[in-house]
This record gives sequence, C-alpha cells and structure tokens, in this order.
Amino acid sequence: MNIKGFKVNFLGDSITEGVGVADIPNCRYDNRLAKLCGLSETNIYAISGTRLAHQKNPSEKPRYDLCFCGRAFDMDTSADMVIVYGGVNDYIHGDAPFGEMSDTTPATYCGGVYFLMNYLRENYPDKPIIFLTPARCYLRNGEVDDLVPSAHAKKTVPGKPLIAYVDVIKETAKQFDVKVLDLYHNLGIDPHDPKDYETYTVDGLHFNDAGHEILAQKLNSFIASL
Repeated sequence: MNIKGFKVNFLGDSITEGVGVADIPNCRYDNRLAKLCGLSETNIYAISGTRLAHQKNPSEKPRYDLCFCGRAFDMDTSADMVIVYGGVNDYIHGDAPFGEMSDTTPATYCGGVYFLMNYLRENYPDKPIIFLTPARCYLRNGEVDDLVPSAHAKKTVPGKPLIAYVDVIKETAKQFDVKVLDLYHNLGIDPHDPKDYETYTVDGLHFNDAGHEILAQKLNSFIASL
C-alpha cells in the first residue's frame, strides 16, 4: 500500500507520546514514518499511562483514566488511516478485569478492544486501520516481566502474561478487517536480553531513538505489504 499524502491518526500511550525519545521531531516513530512514507499530516492522540479499558476507580492522576475508547471520539474522522498502539498499560496496571472474548464494552480489556475496533470500523469505513500489539517488556525492578502477570502495585485485579493481551488484539481484529502488526513476535527487540535493553530502550518498556527507528521501519514495511 502506498500512503503518500495520507493524513494519519495515531492513538496511543507513552510510547506514541515519545517518552524515552531524545529527538522527537526526527526520531519518534510516527515522525519517522511520516518522512518514510511522505504523509501529508499526522494527528497524535497519545497520553502516557492510558489503557484501552475503562478505569472503574479514579487514579491519582485523572489523565491516566482517559482510556483509548473514550478518546477515539475526539479524533479527526477525515483521516485516511488510523494507527492504534496500546494495550501494554492494560497489562501493567489498572482495575479493569481481563474479561472474555464475548465482552463488548470497555469495562474489561477484551471488551475495550472490541469496542474500539467496532467504533473505528464504523467511523472510518473503507479506510485502513492498523493495530500495533504491545512489544516485549521487562522492568529490572521486578514489577514487570511480560512472561508472567504484572506485579505492579497498581494492578488491582488478576492479570495474565502479556501474550494474552496480544492475542486478544489479533483475534478481535479478524472480525473487523483490522490489520495487526505483531510487535511482540516481530519487532526483534527483547529487553530480557541485556544488549537489547541497553541498545533500544531506556527502561525495558519505552524505546529510545534507536528503538523508535526499528519500530518505524517495521511499520513502514508492514504498510507497504498491505
């Protein structure tokens, strides 16, 4: 797919906001993609700490509770493409249950994925919608290791290993003709590896400039293959 001249909405969390990036205008993945593909405009709807699912009890920072499903209503529906990158915060923290694949509301993670994809497909008919799955993550303080449920203090309901959150995105996408770039398996960055940790991340979760370059190149190749 050639997306030269496209206007693209990016809906995301801290990674899309640019946490960990030293040179945001040139190195953050959305800006790198814009240059690689010749995009005409990028709209960034990114807030650090946010989840797809709704938070039942308010956080100490209300901004963290502005879930993807609610913020999707604020996006520019004249965009030619929507790219969504989230889910890792649902894995790490929050009080929304994981839920079941039959859920359809943002009260659970599974329901949040369904609700968001359904909303986007209805409001961006015949336009490409791409979801990026969470990538591998590993915090050395022991709170987060994607191979097991999150041990973060603000994870107040039972969780699952990160791969379960990835699989929900991949399975739900089949219902809505949403394309999925599986970063968990295909990004090629594993922060469990000390070399990858130091080379591509600032903390095992957020990517540095080099990590965003890898991410932009993977996304560019994925879009070209569609």
